[in-house]
Amino acid sequence: MTFREWNFSDILRIAELEKECFPHEPWSYKTLVNCFQSSAFCSVLAEEGGEIIGYGGISVAADCADIENIAVTEGYRRSGVGKKLLQELLNCAEQKGAKKVFLEVRVSNSAAMIMYLKSGFNGVYTRSRYYLDGEDCLVMTKNLI
Repeated sequence: MTFREWNFSDILRIAELEKECFPHEPWSYKTLVNCFQSSAFCSVLAEEGGEIIGYGGISVAADCADIENIAVTEGYRRSGVGKKLLQELLNCAEQKGAKKVFLEVRVSNSAAMIMYLKSGFNGVYTRSRYYLDGEDCLVMTKNLI
């Protein structure tokens, strides 16, 4: 398994994986392109045998960072790929000067919440009816210093 930054040519496949991993609210191709073109955005993807099996992105502004997305294809979930993607994103944020990282996670996504808790994140509050389908999200944060 290898990890690298996204290439522009990866975005079409990432958009397909968005639909697979986030059927309620997948990011559009245009949103992914806009992120890719932003100097504040750090991207990482995981490949196995030339196939993209996971990806993530984080935006860094001043000393704060926001994890925008982490996704892993179904066949590789619970295998440590998500945790490695998360660590790569945190490394990028730290290199860009971030001192604190934020993220939002669906309250029904217990696997992701456990991964974030084990990685040093803490839940700070919920946002009611945050997602289009009415589900709440938990806002989590981690200090990098």
